[in-house]
Amino acid sequence: MKRFARLFAALDATTRTSEKTAALAAYFREAPEEDRLWTIALLSGRRPKRAVTATELAQWAADAAGLPYWLFEETYPVVGDLAETIALILPPPVQTETRSLSDHLTTLLRLTGHPADERRAAIVSAWAGMEQDERFLFNKLITGGFRMGVSQGLMTRALAQATGLPETELAHRLMGDWTPARTSYAALILSNEGTGSGAQPYPFALASPLEADAPTLGPPADWFAEWKWDGIRGQLVRRRGAFALWSRGEDLITDRFPEFAPLADFLPEGTVIDGEVLAWGAGNPLPFAALQTRIGRKNVPRKVLAEAPARLLAYDLLEADGNDLRAAPFAQRRSRLEAIVAALPPDIPLGLSPEVPFTDWSALAETRLGAREAVAEGLMLKRRTSPYFTGRKRGDWWKWKLDPFTVDAVMLYAQAGHGRRASLFTDFTFAVRDGDHLVPFAKAYSGLTDDEFAEITRWVRQNTLERFGPVRRVTPELVFELAFEGIQASSRHKSGIALRFPRMLRWRRDKPVAEIDTLDGLKALLASVSDRGQPSNTGA
Repeated sequence: MKRFARLFAALDATTRTSEKTAALAAYFREAPEEDRLWTIALLSGRRPKRAVTATELAQWAADAAGLPYWLFEETYPVVGDLAETIALILPPPVQTETRSLSDHLTTLLRLTGHPADERRAAIVSAWAGMEQDERFLFNKLITGGFRMGVSQGLMTRALAQATGLPETELAHRLMGDWTPARTSYAALILSNEGTGSGAQPYPFALASPLEADAPTLGPPADWFAEWKWDGIRGQLVRRRGAFALWSRGEDLITDRFPEFAPLADFLPEGTVIDGEVLAWGAGNPLPFAALQTRIGRKNVPRKVLAEAPARLLAYDLLEADGNDLRAAPFAQRRSRLEAIVAALPPDIPLGLSPEVPFTDWSALAETRLGAREAVAEGLMLKRRTSPYFTGRKRGDWWKWKLDPFTVDAVMLYAQAGHGRRASLFTDFTFAVRDGDHLVPFAKAYSGLTDDEFAEITRWVRQNTLERFGPVRRVTPELVFELAFEGIQASSRHKSGIALRFPRMLRWRRDKPVAEIDTLDGLKALLASVSDRGQPSNTGA
């Protein structure tokens, strides 16, 4: 655990990618294989299930520190982070232990479902042998809040440096449904057994936002355009008797979309397709809100299946006849994809993402303005000669999205952030006018600079009206312009609406509360959502 804590400190001390990569590569060369495997798992989102609730952890820490629980509750909002609060209040270690990262995580896994007294004894015993920095990380692992500020791509690059294996090959090996409990470092990283076998997906290729003018990309004939669909990105794998649908987050979602099961009988052996899962009705995609009724469900009721049937629109062909096609030009992969889809029965819920033909950039710009009528977010642009790369590689794939919707709202509540922003108020609840009242309708925590957050934090402390644990109700004076990608009805919110991907565009110092937008305006925007999807106007 001490070695892992030193790695965390080294990564937290720098913003330079080269230094982070070097620190990780050194760790992967020197750490025990069990710790390497767990570190890879943690950095690729495979965290252990929570064995302890936050309330239990706080109570046990207060008892271990000899503090009344009410005092712990007063301390926590000041620090702003549960793991850090516990690490700060615990007494110095009474013993020196050398237990490894894998030892501690294996213990946490074993504790799941055990009686509270047994779990408490194990956690308190672990705290007693740790220094403060180790306790902080241990607490983060317990609560599920562990973050290291390292992308999976950077981790893979460091692993490639440490092992001498190709980065693209390692990225593929790390995909799929594996956990440290079911494999070893040697089997996952050093063996060829898992690569390309069974239902393992490939790393997804990602597009970059197009910020320059489209004509700067060069001749239109070099580019392929299609709609940027608003669904769930997925890979459909039919290989060696296995059939699976993977989300971009590496979740196995096959059982959530049973309508795709017949594809196992019609897709050729050794086929991997990249595409977008959409809710589908009357020959057209439905708004993302319809698909949301199926997200997170392990068992999909017949009613939901009938109201939001799914269809996969295929973007790309990554494997055919068991051969990896990712290095081939996009135009060639697309041609082979078209042949596979054309051979499927017409009632199969898989189709091509249609090409949006164009001969000049100005005409394509006009077409893009109709994206919402197509229930899309904008356009995707792909260079016809491009390979299917790993991760985000600027230059070959671009997403040309529409401008977001916007609304002016006032801040009602503020809450401190986490990690390096634990001392700042960064999470805000916003309201719009409803007659003489202010109605909360959205939360946002991104979009402003650190300097702006620091200024707002000072203002919040001077203008707090009430406290509810870590949340503060403030004087409704600060107005912000919020951006969002979509709007839908919601029975869970007092306002009756929910926004998709809300974030702060700017602090409207020039605007008084009397001039913020109204709930009626948002409801009118919601009402303009037709069967075709999002409305054509761009403001609330």
